[in-house]
Amino acid sequence: MIHVVFEEANIEALRKSFELDKAMQGEIISIKDDYAVGPLTNMYTEEGISNRTAWWRETLRHGPHDGIADDGHVHDNEDVKGLLAQLNENTGEVVWIWAAQNKHDVSGYYWLMSQLKEYQGRIFILYLNNLPFINEKGNIFYPTSLFQISPKEFVKAKQLARLIPPSEFEIDPDEWGRLCNEQKGVRLLEGGKKLVQKDYDYYDAELVAFVAKDWVKVNRLFNQFFSKAKETTGDAFLLWRLKKLAEEGVIEAQGDYRNMKDFEVKLKAVELV
Repeated sequence: MIHVVFEEANIEALRKSFELDKAMQGEIISIKDDYAVGPLTNMYTEEGISNRTAWWRETLRHGPHDGIADDGHVHDNEDVKGLLAQLNENTGEVVWIWAAQNKHDVSGYYWLMSQLKEYQGRIFILYLNNLPFINEKGNIFYPTSLFQISPKEFVKAKQLARLIPPSEFEIDPDEWGRLCNEQKGVRLLEGGKKLVQKDYDYYDAELVAFVAKDWVKVNRLFNQFFSKAKETTGDAFLLWRLKKLAEEGVIEAQGDYRNMKDFEVKLKAVELV
């Protein structure tokens, strides 16, 4: 059994559940890229992979995550090649894809399962689609990420595993292909597995709403944004958008872009004529 997750934080949570249920033990593969943002055109070609890596390199340039695009994101394709090799070598091997109800996991699911069509009958999905779980205090909650679930709840969650049917192997890759051809930069989850796309500047207006006339540190701005905004995304993407907004003259920026505690922004002062 091979488990696939879409966030590094999910690995340890899932691994702890193995101690409670030996039958769940298996290799865990983490898909590292965030396919909810960035270009998707020609995703499965060398050109498309190269273009996406170049976009990440530019997005992360001079920031706290600079350099990741040169070694972190490109590994997803190598990991999938290794996964396919294992499935070819061992015809009894199966894959469990774990996804929570968020745009990051669902985008990653589409990207991955579109490459697994010839292994139908061996690919399972465990999708926490608006399902209740029990937290450490004994209260019911609806997790948006797998790592929010306790190991004991992971063991219960395995009952959700279902074989991906041929119909979904037909429909889902077509839907993903349509999204890849739209040339948009932001993907949102509308419900179920339905993704919609927006332009790269989708988060700009709400992000700017938290920028004041006086200098504010970006880590504080992000704390406000993440706690109050209806739709959020990763800080790396948001830092890139702040950089773009500064270049466009919408806001002013100063300090060290590599450290959100030292990087500050404020609204552009209006010059009176």
